[in-house]
Amino acid sequence: MSIHLPFENTFARLPDRFFARQNPVPVTRPHLFAINTDLATELGLDPEILTSPDAAAMFAGNAVPAGAEPIAQVYAAHQFGGWVPQLGDGRAVLLGELIDQNGHRRDIQLKGSGRTPFSRNGDGRAWLGPVMREYLVSEAMHALGIPTTRALAAVTTGEPVQRETVLPGAVLTRVAASHIRVGTFQYFAARQDTDALQALFQYVAARHFPDAESPLDLLEEIVARQASLIAKWMSVGFIHGVMNTDNMAVSGETIDYGPCAFMDRYHPETVYSSIDQFGRYAYRNQPEIAVWNLAQLASSLLPLMGEQTAAVTAATAAIHRFPDLYTSAWQREFAPKIGLTSSQEPDRALIQRLLDIMARLGLDFTNTFRALAEDPDSNIATDSAYTEWHRDWKMRLARESADTQKVMRAANPAYIARNHRVEQAIQAGLQEDFSTFDRLNTILKHPFDDQPENSAYRAPPKSDEVVERTFCGT
Repeated sequence: MSIHLPFENTFARLPDRFFARQNPVPVTRPHLFAINTDLATELGLDPEILTSPDAAAMFAGNAVPAGAEPIAQVYAAHQFGGWVPQLGDGRAVLLGELIDQNGHRRDIQLKGSGRTPFSRNGDGRAWLGPVMREYLVSEAMHALGIPTTRALAAVTTGEPVQRETVLPGAVLTRVAASHIRVGTFQYFAARQDTDALQALFQYVAARHFPDAESPLDLLEEIVARQASLIAKWMSVGFIHGVMNTDNMAVSGETIDYGPCAFMDRYHPETVYSSIDQFGRYAYRNQPEIAVWNLAQLASSLLPLMGEQTAAVTAATAAIHRFPDLYTSAWQREFAPKIGLTSSQEPDRALIQRLLDIMARLGLDFTNTFRALAEDPDSNIATDSAYTEWHRDWKMRLARESADTQKVMRAANPAYIARNHRVEQAIQAGLQEDFSTFDRLNTILKHPFDDQPENSAYRAPPKSDEVVERTFCGT
């Protein structure tokens, strides 16, 4: 029996050069091991139906639901600064779009669903580890209040995937505001396809930025959303790991959880990605890389912006707004982490002093802020610089009228998707044991709660548990 989803597809109405029509490739033995019932309800879907054997077949790509129009989207990218003129969905298909219970349009995509015309030399598949990682981390980000793609379901395929070794295959069902990237604009700009660029601009404006009447308006809105998003990443110690232009969604959502990680010990130069050998996408570089990516978007929009000298001037001004927007957003995110609800000029320096102390002493990013939230007088460090900072901080708190401890507890999670815990879940999953995954996923749904029964999950890794490198699924 085919499951019917109330698809209302618009991207598939764009010209054929925006995508390739491509059904997912069936697998041998699909087994559903995760279903996000809360998200299903938000999408207006019946969670009970989505746990049936028919649903496992749908989430694996064996049965295309009625109303779907499977396509693989095309885009280009700068990857680690190098230009790749054509990429596209090499291991994913967009089934279609749903209107959720809040009236928002959401993409439903299968990731790891087999080869497409854009696979190049890839197998089009995903192995279990990256699927589990993206499910856990994207849902953790959502619970933290950070714009992100979501995970609706995950299945194992019953088929092997060849990477460095033979590993079990899996497919993730990803939900996004859209899958349109900076690289989507770059693809058509590089081909001097002004008609396609115009169609893309109109589509993105109508779907995401209804107040954007011009390409410049669109650029300014995207710049603002990215400034806000990156500040949120920084406030929880999140490192995306591979901020290529095809991994920046114009909607302002976090997308493509490959070699991503939350920091344990704080240091601004931290890198986890195994392929980021020179630290291009280190924690501290993320705002600058966002500017770089947005500059590529601006260049792609220039053909739509009229007389080019004036267009370059206007686009440059839009990009140059990012630092101020980001600085304001950064302070807006970090101030409540130390209990500040009003904004005073010295506050940024006060926050930075604490971060500098944390970096020098190698303090845990999440636990340091949470400890201050739970007990402002906790003895985090005996260092003289910290003692001085703590005195100045308490004097600053005395000028706040709000319940500063309540403010801090709401801004500082107790639980994050720590690398070693995610790795433990993956290793158990490789043995077909998903109980560790289920427990971690449940804990991460409530990151700001104390959860005393799960307090062990707050601890940083032991020396033999540290995960220093994370990997792309390809």
